[in-house]
Amino acid sequence: MSDANKISGLQLRSLISKAGDLELSLAKVDVPEPGPDQVVVKVEATPINPSDLGLLLGPADPATFKASGSGDGVKVTAKVPAAALPFLAARLGESMPVGNEGAGTVVKAGASEAAQALKGKTVSMVGGAMYAQYRLLKASDCQPLPAGTTAAEGASWFVNPLTALGMTETMKREGHKALVHTAAASNLGQMLNKICNEDGIGLVNIVRSPEQAKLLKGIGAKHIVDSSAASFTDDLTQALVETGATIAFDAIGGGKLASQILTCMEIALNKTAKEYSRYGSTTHKQVYIYGSLSTGAVELNRNYGMAWGVGGWLLTPFLQKIGRPDQVRLRERVVNSLKTTFASHYTQVVSLPEALDLKNIAAYAKRATGEKFLINPNKG
Repeated sequence: MSDANKISGLQLRSLISKAGDLELSLAKVDVPEPGPDQVVVKVEATPINPSDLGLLLGPADPATFKASGSGDGVKVTAKVPAAALPFLAARLGESMPVGNEGAGTVVKAGASEAAQALKGKTVSMVGGAMYAQYRLLKASDCQPLPAGTTAAEGASWFVNPLTALGMTETMKREGHKALVHTAAASNLGQMLNKICNEDGIGLVNIVRSPEQAKLLKGIGAKHIVDSSAASFTDDLTQALVETGATIAFDAIGGGKLASQILTCMEIALNKTAKEYSRYGSTTHKQVYIYGSLSTGAVELNRNYGMAWGVGGWLLTPFLQKIGRPDQVRLRERVVNSLKTTFASHYTQVVSLPEALDLKNIAAYAKRATGEKFLINPNKG
């Protein structure tokens, strides 16, 4: 292969040194020629998800961010608290690419039938390192998009849609009949409402403001409770009585919310209990923490009997658990409804250098509901 046909492009990197210094920069990288079952994709859209921010920014102190250089030579630095370094040991000193998912056009393909079938097509993809102008991937990690679907429409096809579907699948597999979701006005939360309306599943939405409640009501959400209201626990208990929800997925993480949900579940169950038990309801109540909008401690006030659990939930282990056939079933549902049930909405589209602008970092680092950034690595 002649040098004229070789591809190189920018890639966003995140490095945390052993001394506790975060450095964000853009590296020029050469893209290898695809193997038989591989393709090269020109990345045209890749979202900034909360799960991406954990790798991109780590636990860096927001007050210490500084920028130098410009354009492709921009560099951002910040300080990471010393107390956090032992938990980052495996990545210290390693410059890491970022970005879980994205979409773009296949510009090169290997010799296999599966790879050749993707050449020239717009595809969604998963596999990490998406904050880059080009990405070498297995053909099986790419999902062809329906005709007329743009890269921006397909960029968020994996993390949020499959997480929302994973929640309802987990609910069914663990024997629950309805569920609770927090930070429910997010892109993911809106998708979950549409899924539950389509599938006839009871869903209790916990939001943090009247504005978020209004947004969800506008898309047909039936049970909405505002955690900022004085009547929150009473409202939540009533919604749990009406739906029978005994499993929750919590995007907040820290604080008292998980415990409040379990308490209200117990009260709701006791309203229909036929006899008293000193050990509380025998119905298992479960809260899965899948996000960290609050990084503080999870505070549990144990007044909900003995049949309960709090644990972590992540998409990748869930997909591994259900196996390839069910993965394909869920992926096909997402791709067939990208412009409806699984449509994502973005606050701003930025280039790779713009993604390292301090004002933009401050905006997406807030992890605010309804403020989602999309990177177009080839913008401009």
